[in-house]
Amino acid sequence: MFEAAMDTKLPLVRMPLPGPRAKQTVALDERYISPSCTRSYPLVAQRGRGAMIEDVDGNIFLDFAAGIAVASTGHCHPKVVEAIQRQAAELLHISGTDFYHGPLVDMAQRLEKIAPGSDPKRVFYSNSGTEAVEAAIKLARYATGRDKLIAFHGCFHGRTMGSLSLTASKAVQRKGFGTLLSGVFHLPYPNRYRCPFGAGAHDCGDDCLEHLEKVVFKKLVDPEEVAAVFIEPVQGEGGYVPAPAKFLRDLADICARHGILLVADEVQSGMGRTGKWWASDHAGIEPDILCIAKGVASGLPLGVTLARESLMRWKPGAHASTFGGNPVSLAAAQATIDLLESEYIENARRVGEHLMNRMKGWVGRFGTVGDVRGMGLMLGIEFVTDHGSREPAPQIRDRVVESAFHKGLLLLGAGESTLRLSPPLVIDTEQADFAAGVIEESIAEAERAA
Repeated sequence: MFEAAMDTKLPLVRMPLPGPRAKQTVALDERYISPSCTRSYPLVAQRGRGAMIEDVDGNIFLDFAAGIAVASTGHCHPKVVEAIQRQAAELLHISGTDFYHGPLVDMAQRLEKIAPGSDPKRVFYSNSGTEAVEAAIKLARYATGRDKLIAFHGCFHGRTMGSLSLTASKAVQRKGFGTLLSGVFHLPYPNRYRCPFGAGAHDCGDDCLEHLEKVVFKKLVDPEEVAAVFIEPVQGEGGYVPAPAKFLRDLADICARHGILLVADEVQSGMGRTGKWWASDHAGIEPDILCIAKGVASGLPLGVTLARESLMRWKPGAHASTFGGNPVSLAAAQATIDLLESEYIENARRVGEHLMNRMKGWVGRFGTVGDVRGMGLMLGIEFVTDHGSREPAPQIRDRVVESAFHKGLLLLGAGESTLRLSPPLVIDTEQADFAAGVIEESIAEAERAA
């Protein structure tokens, strides 16, 4: 049934949701699975192909979440599956911490070629985005001999204790875990729609950097003690907020002037999602350290901390990972890069532009749509109670997400009241138009019910 359903590119909802089998799984999940996991609606996935997901009751959904921007080449792309199967038949695991294997080097060479800038690079492999950030924290301290770190309000860098110390997205993510890593300072992020310095003639990015130099560096921490500044070129969990290109370039200049490392967390914005390999590429910057995960291996666990070769010179034993650089994950990553390079980065740019052209009129059309933003297929729609007050309206966003689910479209929120669009990079304009139509209908319904 599923293979036949995959002949269609659009959803097929066969029954009121959730269906009977989905209800059974949800009930068991509530009994056995940690309640710390957040679920927006009762999707119980069973199979996936391309941009489509089938649930356990045979309902077919168009996936505009992609497992939180992970399924970059779509679900179960045949070339990725083939690469996984071929490697799995040869070698499932050998720890790169203790032994050598070819895929470690092969993938590192590929990453050096597509990384921002031309400086030689080295790679440390782990299993996830938060581990990639943890490695970046340790490397920045090790390489500079400094111990202070700077991140931004609204940022999300992970949930392990070091990366959580940087994260400043939602208080619930930090509550209850006691004292976090010391020496971490947070800056306002240059959100053009919600500039922390208020509306006015001044450039928000300039205001944020002035705060860095005149407040943080003069009153809180001497720049000579700062090891690194961590930034998402496009904030993910913070609401899909792109940093202005000029801000990123100016921030890179400030870091270079003070001997501070610039760490770009591209866990969510990297691997072609914004229409270029990296969101950093839109600004033309070369981060000292780049954090990679999510879409790098099309669904298999892989984290990468990529740094200038001149920085990554820590001694043997300084940092390691048992499973990092698993041969099967690296095979999936190689196939993923091939596909992104040959067609899907350009598709993300083209279809993302198509979607944005349709969505940019929503601010004028809907009273609750305050802002539409993003790049490529990393797009955000922020909901407000009204255009005048710009008060966040999470209840509207949540109604849209719920309504879309029942219409066969899978969406996720981000930030306080933003709807994120992060589909697999394989979608076409027909699927983009279908999704946009469902969102329009769902917004109208939510506004009528408000």
